[in-house]
Amino acid sequence: MNNTLRCLAVFWTVACVIAVSIWGPETLAKYKDRGILNEAHIEVVEEAGEGYRYKMNANEKLYILSRCLGAQLLSEYDPANTDLAYEDLEGSYAFVRNYNGPSGKEITNEQIYETCNQGLEMLKELGILPEEVRKVNADSYDATLYSAIDVLEPRNNVAVWKMELSNSQRNADKANRLIDAFIDADDGKIYEFYVRTPLVWGEIDTDEIVEAWGAYMGLDAPVAYESDNPLLETTPYFKKYVFAGMGDGKTIVTVGFYEGISELFLKIS
Repeated sequence: MNNTLRCLAVFWTVACVIAVSIWGPETLAKYKDRGILNEAHIEVVEEAGEGYRYKMNANEKLYILSRCLGAQLLSEYDPANTDLAYEDLEGSYAFVRNYNGPSGKEITNEQIYETCNQGLEMLKELGILPEEVRKVNADSYDATLYSAIDVLEPRNNVAVWKMELSNSQRNADKANRLIDAFIDADDGKIYEFYVRTPLVWGEIDTDEIVEAWGAYMGLDAPVAYESDNPLLETTPYFKKYVFAGMGDGKTIVTVGFYEGISELFLKIS
C-alpha cells in the first residue's frame, strides 16, 4: 500500500511539473498582459542616434579649430594637397570646405550675414571692437562653410563659416571694415577676426580684449604666453595668451595690430 501511494505521489508530481512547463509561461504572460494592455506606460529610453552625438565644450572646439587651421597653413606648402592637410605624430587634422551646405542644424547661407552682424555688435558692446566697425552684407562679402575635423576622432569636429571681404571690394575703402572672420556655424560666436579700425596700438588693451573675448566664447581663463621671441609675428605689436585645449593640448590666442593699415586682429593657433 505504501509503495502504491509513493508511486501515485511521484506520478502527480511529475504531471504537475510537466503541466507547469507547458501552460505556465503562457498563463503568466496573459496575466502580465492584463496589467499592460489598454493602459499608458512611460519608459525612458535614449534618443535614436544619441550615441553618435558628441558635444565638445568651448575650449575643445577652439582647440580643434586651431589645429585644423594650422594644418591648412602647413598644407599650403604642398600645391598638390588642397583639401586634406598635414599629418603629424599626434594625429591628423583637416579643414575642408563643406560643399553640401548646412545640414539643417547649422546657420544657413541666408542667416549668416545677420548672424555675423549680431556678433560684431556683441563684440562692440564688450569693448573688443570700436563702434566704427561697419556691418557686413551679401553684396560685399563672401561666406563659405567649412568643417574642422580631427580625422582620427571624427566626432571631434567644428562647423564654421568663413566671412571675408569679397575680391570685388579689393580696391574699395577698407576703413572700419571686417576683413575676414571665422564664425561658429552652430551658435554664431566669432572665433577669429581681422578688422580695420581707427585705433592705434597705444589705445589697445590686449588683456581686456582677450578677457572679454574669452568670457564671450565661454572659455576658461587664459594665461600669458611666455616667449621673448619678437619674430613670432610679422608685426611688433602683439601679445599672446594660452587657453586649455584637449588633453594636454593648448590653444594660443594672439591679439595684435598692423600699424600701417590700422588692422586689429585676434587669431588662434
